[in-house]
Amino acid sequence: MNQTKDPEALDRLKTRIQGLRAKTMANGCTEAEAMLAAAKVAELLDRHDLSLSDVELREAACEQRAFETFRKKRIPLDDCVGAIAHFCDCRVWREKNEAGENRYVFFGLHADVEVAHYLTELIDGSVRAELGRYKTSAAYQKYRHQDRHLVNASFTLGMVTSIADKLVTMKAERDAVNQGTGRDLVVLKASVVEAELDRLNLNLRTSRRGARTISPTAYEAGGEAGAALPLNPGIKGH
Repeated sequence: MNQTKDPEALDRLKTRIQGLRAKTMANGCTEAEAMLAAAKVAELLDRHDLSLSDVELREAACEQRAFETFRKKRIPLDDCVGAIAHFCDCRVWREKNEAGENRYVFFGLHADVEVAHYLTELIDGSVRAELGRYKTSAAYQKYRHQDRHLVNASFTLGMVTSIADKLVTMKAERDAVNQGTGRDLVVLKASVVEAELDRLNLNLRTSRRGARTISPTAYEAGGEAGAALPLNPGIKGH
């Protein structure tokens, strides 16, 4: 059942993540290319996990990795970060930094939190870029100036909700592929992460937002933008 560990697997994964992170939209990479890069990293992550034995996974240390929002108010990623953590077999919580700004803290195995942080960067950048594009559209120009704050929020909510749904679907597909190997890595990794989390003795609470007023048209436009991002790379068996 156990497979031989490749001692250089994690180093190769880190190098690949660093290389893909460098290939950002600022360097000429489109949102679609960035999201495909994220999906590729997820595939590499699965291969890395499968290279480890059950004993090695149980003995692996967990760590935290924070994504700074540089905002004191909530941002659109709030409605997607849970799906990102689920996709990467992590736990996540929101806390305040010393400046009173929100940040998301991912907790899990090293490679998982690396991918979660990377994916959060990509989605955050994609949402900002798509909102910028939407603001130049003819449809957006028809809204009154006093309505545009609601329109912006509706568009980004629609987009991150769509992306979150795609991540959940893609995770289910990845898990099905991995279970075909005869090992349930999800259950094994979850037990490791939960045990380590218990040792931290954190008082984590689940918060839910109340009903929100949205612009249906802008929300739909955001959903279409999110659906257009090709998150699923068609992961093959290992």
